[in-house]
Amino acid sequence: MIDKGKHNVIGVNVCAVDYESAVGKIIDAAKARRPLGVSALAVHGVMTGVMDSAHRHRLNKLELIVPDGQPVRWALNLLHGCKLKDRVYGPNLMLETCKKAAREGVSIFLFGGKQELLDTLEAQLVKKFPQLNVAGKLASKFRTVSPEEKQEIIDTINASGAGITMVGLGCPRQEVWAYEFKDHVNMPVLAVGAAFNFHAGELAQAPPWLQKYGLEWFYRLTREPKRLWRRYMILNPYYVSLVGMQLLRLKKFDPEATEMPTKEILYG
Repeated sequence: MIDKGKHNVIGVNVCAVDYESAVGKIIDAAKARRPLGVSALAVHGVMTGVMDSAHRHRLNKLELIVPDGQPVRWALNLLHGCKLKDRVYGPNLMLETCKKAAREGVSIFLFGGKQELLDTLEAQLVKKFPQLNVAGKLASKFRTVSPEEKQEIIDTINASGAGITMVGLGCPRQEVWAYEFKDHVNMPVLAVGAAFNFHAGELAQAPPWLQKYGLEWFYRLTREPKRLWRRYMILNPYYVSLVGMQLLRLKKFDPEATEMPTKEILYG
């Protein structure tokens, strides 16, 4: 089990942990009915915080940010000597959490995506982990919601009796959701993004060898070039340059230099 604490990666606090430690924290919080905001950030996720001080505030208020992308793991190793041998890939973290939740008798709630996706995802998860209890699921409205609708979502999740909520809204909406809902549902909230689509069989994952060398972004770019080209062709080089500046101490990145959001953005 590896847990070397939180470390500053260009202003975003990322936890130097492995799967065992991350899953252990999630299950412990679920059993204690304790809020725990969790997200797995790759380069794009980190950069959403770098470019928006209010969102950086949200990210740095989540209790567990794990290094989803290899370049984020490399930054932890390069900047802070963490010596992590593997990243904590969000889709795998979701599966490892489901595996232990099934074994420990902790139920889960699925939030986000379309109803058909959630139905397929539930079937696939239960097929993989027969003892897993999916206590409830709620499709996204694909828009911001009113305070009254937010309370309805909170009531639905709490009434389900679930111990963990998994959220698939895409980055950065899911991190906003985790920040704004976690204290109201008193349980771990995992922002897992494309994991819903991967595990439902609706979206193909990059081959393992591409993932190993940090080239998953290239695979996804070839699949969705119109949607993703700005994300990868602009943000990736920018990320590398900023990490280099932090390494050479040419620029200070202060995780405390954030701006508290002035209002909620109620994604639902």
